[in-house]
Amino acid sequence: MAEYASKDALAALARAQELRSTVRDGTKWYAWYQVIFGGAAAVMVLSIGLISRPYGVAIGCGMWVAVISGLSVYAARQRVARLGFQRRHASLIIVGGLLYGGVLSAGLIWFPGVVAWWVPGALLVALPGLIGGYLETRQ
Repeated sequence: MAEYASKDALAALARAQELRSTVRDGTKWYAWYQVIFGGAAAVMVLSIGLISRPYGVAIGCGMWVAVISGLSVYAARQRVARLGFQRRHASLIIVGGLLYGGVLSAGLIWFPGVVAWWVPGALLVALPGLIGGYLETRQ
């Protein structure tokens, strides 16, 4: 009887390890998602801030819509997400949106076309995605 219990326990442990590996490998997609999100946000800020209106806004927003649409389809097709995904994803969107709003508002009011404002601002807006992608690879 104990022989069967130990075989069942070993099988359960092997299955748990297999599932853990599947989830770990299956959640690597979110690191790329965050990096692409951050890079696209930076490009959008640069185009809005440095290309004359209405072309910069059209290019930046058009590119943003295309990237977010692609990322949304990509995310919907993924089989697994790590525990706490919603909280981390909401944080990415909220922090990124606040930084974007701050950089864009101040830049359009006080620094229109000033490269010294828009390049660091674009890097700042990209940071939540870049840091999130880095942290996601370390888990």
